[in-house]
Amino acid sequence: MTEEPKGFEEPDVPTSEATEKAAAAKDAGTAEEGGPAAPGGDAKELTALRAQLDQVRTALTERTADLQRLQAEYQNYRRRVERDRVAVKEVAVASLLTELLPVLDDIGRAREHGELVGGFKSVAESLETVAAKLGLQQFGKEGEPFDPLVHEALMHSYSPDVTQTTCVQILQPGYRLGERNLRPARVAVAEPQPGAPGKEESGGAELGKSKDDADDAYGEETGGPDEG
Repeated sequence: MTEEPKGFEEPDVPTSEATEKAAAAKDAGTAEEGGPAAPGGDAKELTALRAQLDQVRTALTERTADLQRLQAEYQNYRRRVERDRVAVKEVAVASLLTELLPVLDDIGRAREHGELVGGFKSVAESLETVAAKLGLQQFGKEGEPFDPLVHEALMHSYSPDVTQTTCVQILQPGYRLGERNLRPARVAVAEPQPGAPGKEESGGAELGKSKDDADDAYGEETGGPDEG
């Protein structure tokens, strides 16, 4: 007996409906697998972002502090430079005016003797004007109290007309530039007469003397109390 050949069997082909169901089941399984893991990943990422933000804020604070410190140092530097510049200028002007003081003294003596005339007078007045513009000030007057900080006493005497040590003669005027004394005023001073009575004491003595004299004269005219 011979076996009859089996017929050709067609393979099972899934229908479109079955394919869709399988894909949906696969997607559902994938979603179920990744669903619980997603929140944990977001938390880690959020924590990392917060850490980076804190680092950026810390760096910003440090850079801001550095900038403020540099700005303060720059302002201090500018003030120091300006102060030094003014000080150097004052020293230079003071040195120049100090060298001109003998010339100004000669001009003053010439004016006192009436010799400041003609072109010399114009030059002298121009020089004095320039010195005044630079800030030079003259000081020292007769009759003012003696101050050892601004006066230099070259002559000394006693006088009954003063009640304290007084400048009675200006031998050479003093000069200052702002708060800086370039030269003290050289003066002659007078002090009160030592042991001289005051005006009130003198007046009282004279009044008592006059009264005694009047009593004596009255006694002589009337013969005195005994004779009466």
